[in-house]
Amino acid sequence: MSTETASITVLLVDDEENILRSLKRLLMDEEFEVQTASSGEAALELLPTLTNVGLIISDQRMPGMNGAEFLGRSREIAPHALRILLTGYSDANATVEAINKGGASRYISKPWDDDELLEIVRSTVQQYRDEEEKRHLNGIIEQQNKELEQWNDNLKKRLLQTAATIREQSQALKTVDEKSPVGLIAATFDNFLEVMGDRLAMHARTVSTLVTDVARKMGMDGEAMATLRLGALLHDAGKFGTLSATLHKHLDEMSDSEASDYRQHPLRGAAMFGRVDDLAPVIPLIRGHHEAYDGSGFPDRLKGDQIPLGARLIAIADFIEKSARSVNQHRAEYALMSARFHSGTLFDPQLLPKFQGITRIVYFEGKKAGGLSEVEVTPAALTPGMVIARDVESGNGVLLMPRGSVLDSAGVSLIRSHYRKSPPDHGIFVQVSDV
Repeated sequence: MSTETASITVLLVDDEENILRSLKRLLMDEEFEVQTASSGEAALELLPTLTNVGLIISDQRMPGMNGAEFLGRSREIAPHALRILLTGYSDANATVEAINKGGASRYISKPWDDDELLEIVRSTVQQYRDEEEKRHLNGIIEQQNKELEQWNDNLKKRLLQTAATIREQSQALKTVDEKSPVGLIAATFDNFLEVMGDRLAMHARTVSTLVTDVARKMGMDGEAMATLRLGALLHDAGKFGTLSATLHKHLDEMSDSEASDYRQHPLRGAAMFGRVDDLAPVIPLIRGHHEAYDGSGFPDRLKGDQIPLGARLIAIADFIEKSARSVNQHRAEYALMSARFHSGTLFDPQLLPKFQGITRIVYFEGKKAGGLSEVEVTPAALTPGMVIARDVESGNGVLLMPRGSVLDSAGVSLIRSHYRKSPPDHGIFVQVSDV
């Protein structure tokens, strides 16, 4: 969540209740949450329970732990929070100590001027927002660089495919009539996406690879394969009109407005190409790739065989690609396992097994199948039926789920709730079984 919209907490620490009341009253109309503690010890106990602490204001002279010591220890719990020391004119040494050891960015002399203090607090909170936004953007850049490295690494690993597999892929391409209108359009968009090279383009081309291989094994003719290939390349075209903040979010992580906008992208995609006569067979595939086998999907809530076969295939390939991309290893087995948990609900159970071979080829990692392994996933990726590989704890050390537990709906909700309130610095580790 952007720090422009995320609620920021300001913590006030002073052993004199009248000062805390005065400060809290002064800040009551500001756009941040104010919390108080009457000692350094109490503040250290309170800090782990607070979210997005942006500013800590502490008095220097307090019984027991003084302000400089408290501010120093608070850095271990809220390292990014900015710190201000309230101090008397005679506490020059304490002020220096608080700045050098406690990480205080400035001090305010007592008694203070209300207008001056209010301006200092506002500017410091804004400074925290700016620094958090920089950290957020740097994190996105770092993640994108990692994903690019992973994709490049995956391309190298795919060179290790067997000669038989390479021949099969070559034969699949020969069966598609590139001279037909749909075939020519598919080849054009395939080349266009290859040049683009961004995340959405790589997703589209991988989905196309998955469904084309499955279509060949199912015995589809060249025209049907060309239509399916093009539908897979264009299935997410409507996302170019979607809010940019939702492009790489899981649906469960979106706000109501973001989810509503996201659910429109199949309709936008269908509308983009609806007036091109040669693309008429592709439109139902684009419109229907988020329909669910049990009727719970969107936009038309189609069910079972009401969903076009090509759309059912693209739905599976789309899910497999996103799941495989979300983890750093054991990608094929994790993606296939995750898809099986949705067999009969999101996906056609008769079609799922057909993706095993091509998924293991596309995400080949040079490891022998068999046995158990583990992957780290986000709370949004959790699905009932997954087995917990390591104890799951919240950010403040509360045990949420012991190792070996099998997740149900209540367990998924419990973990997601605690990770929103008190997130640790890692995801959840789940078992992956190679079958």
